Amino acid sequence: MTGMQKLYLLVPLAPLFGAIVAGLFGKVVGRAGAHTVTILGVAVSFVASLFVFQDVHAGNVFNGTLYTWATSGGLTFEVGFLIDTLTVMMMLVVTFVSLMVHIYTIGYMSEDPGYQRFFSYISLFTFSMLMLVMSNNFLQLFFGWEAVGLVSYLLIGFWYTRPTAIFANMKAFLVNRVGDFGFLLGIGLVAAYAGSLNYAEVFAKADSLVSMTVPATGWPLITAICIGLFIGAMGKSAQVPLHVWLPDSMEGPTPISALIHAATMVTAGIFMVARMSPLFELSEAALSFVLVIGATTALFMGFLGIVQNDIKRVVAYSTLSQLGYMTVALGVSAYSAAVFHLMTHAFFKALLFLGAGSVIIGMHHDQDMRNMGGLWKYMPVTWFTSLLGSLALIGFPFLSGFYSKDMIIEAVKLSHLPGSGYAYFCVIVGVFVTAFYSFRMYFLVFHGEERFGKAHDDHHAHDGGHAHADAHADGHDDHHDDHADEHHHGLAPGQKPHESPWVVTVPLALLAIPSVIVGYLTVEPMLFGGFFDKVIHMSEAHGVMHELGEEFHGAAAMAIHGLTSLPFALAMAGVVLAYVFYMVAPAIPAAIMRTFKPLHTLLENKYYFDRFNELVFAGGARLLGRGLWKVGDQALIDGMVVNGSAKFVGFIAQLSKLFQSGHIYQYAFSMIIGVFILLTFWFNRG
Repeated sequence: MTGMQKLYLLVPLAPLFGAIVAGLFGKVVGRAGAHTVTILGVAVSFVASLFVFQDVHAGNVFNGTLYTWATSGGLTFEVGFLIDTLTVMMMLVVTFVSLMVHIYTIGYMSEDPGYQRFFSYISLFTFSMLMLVMSNNFLQLFFGWEAVGLVSYLLIGFWYTRPTAIFANMKAFLVNRVGDFGFLLGIGLVAAYAGSLNYAEVFAKADSLVSMTVPATGWPLITAICIGLFIGAMGKSAQVPLHVWLPDSMEGPTPISALIHAATMVTAGIFMVARMSPLFELSEAALSFVLVIGATTALFMGFLGIVQNDIKRVVAYSTLSQLGYMTVALGVSAYSAAVFHLMTHAFFKALLFLGAGSVIIGMHHDQDMRNMGGLWKYMPVTWFTSLLGSLALIGFPFLSGFYSKDMIIEAVKLSHLPGSGYAYFCVIVGVFVTAFYSFRMYFLVFHGEERFGKAHDDHHAHDGGHAHADAHADGHDDHHDDHADEHHHGLAPGQKPHESPWVVTVPLALLAIPSVIVGYLTVEPMLFGGFFDKVIHMSEAHGVMHELGEEFHGAAAMAIHGLTSLPFALAMAGVVLAYVFYMVAPAIPAAIMRTFKPLHTLLENKYYFDRFNELVFAGGARLLGRGLWKVGDQALIDGMVVNGSAKFVGFIAQLSKLFQSGHIYQYAFSMIIGVFILLTFWFNRG
């Protein structure tokens, strides 16, 4: 094994080592030991990823098997790495965001009794995600895929004494199983018809798969494979209708919302489709399917962000919407734009989630935006970094989100695939919606009147919140136990919010830097500089990125041109409208809500997806379960097998009792009759 291969192994194994130490020996090493060993593990992983990036940048790619686990017929099950530009970009994003989240967690979870367990889980998650992105075969991809799902389940239900958390993690687990069923079918078709699970070997046979059909159905095989794989991505990357788990996953602690539900796990599906571009390029039907699903998610999940009052849920719906944008880019074959948006979004969305967490700490664990306002005076670092994150999210020129989002919109505009007109409408309206709900959150939280420490008629009153706080009360800052007492929510009258400790604000500042500059620095090399050449495949028929490349004249020129574009005008309109509605005339949104009550009810109930799932799937399962219990369990198993066999034995016993009288003459007579029958039978046969 070469030195470089040892370095590849170090990247996923360092976080795994930290997870094992914190998880199994948490009581021995204590809190400080647990966070030291896990942060060190992820830091080592990040530094090693930087070295690997430099090596790949110098032109050294690697695709090889490290360990053969089993061989069955012609199939080999292996652990192997594929290290190319797409992989190293993902490795850097995963390890950097994970490192920031690990440091932030020291502050956020400082009073939590499950401190060591939490560090163990997030380190294990980092290992799982790295195994997923570094894999060179479908088996290892599936291992990483399931492992991130498992750790996500553990983290969403981290506070397992809360019924809502247990419900949320079960929901996430079940919805992901639905997606994984499609994913497994796709992988099964690949194994059956390509005869290999290795990416390179499968891609080499891609052209021969085009002419095949699925037996008994006549479906084109390549379309069936791609749609199967994409259904897996729909579950993991929360696309309609398998999106229902992601908003509920906010029940977990905020650091994991940033790590899993913004930067890494939910982008696994996007990464996987980009990696499978040689297969997807061969099926226009699959690409159209991807395009329409992504466009629907981008727009309609954005609408839901408008009516949320929980600060974390607004950011969650914004994640759903942005994942829709990435999926749209995949659908129009702009894979590099999708992966570029994945990277920029990872930074600013992790920043927004951690900013929301910082606000929650300052508000003593009150997440309702109706109880905030004017926080910018008390939390300057959180305020400024959140503003930068919000501007990046709405695609403000020169910030990172602008470059990736505008590229996607332009790519959709150039596409001729069926469904591209609908997709363009969704992504362009989505720009306005995104700006509106992002700045609705920003204004409600950081500006306007201070609404904390007061009672609310329309909302549960907080501890001690019945008396209106004197705005000039002594305002002593109660730093006690921000986390230990989960039942104490919100600020008591007279209390003021406070800026979070440095372990929270430093990661915010470090994430704000790439949120501002990474787009400007990398848009040209990543999209038009051949960064993804030989990694991402685009057919001539779907050359939207080539067309965009001809119109591209540098990052600065693109941003200056962006100031006159339709998306910029829509984004600014969204910001202005949010300002008018929530800062100048808050009576307007209240009046609109009353006027369009049915529409508001529809959005409040999230388009009734959960209700539908409960009635049809959960209800159907209940009916099926009741049927199995009544017919299968009670009638068949209990009635026939268990009780029936007992009754049958009783019946035989009753019969034999007739011959057991206890009289010797009866027995002698029976013997004589028996001998007579036997002899008769014997002589007749002779």
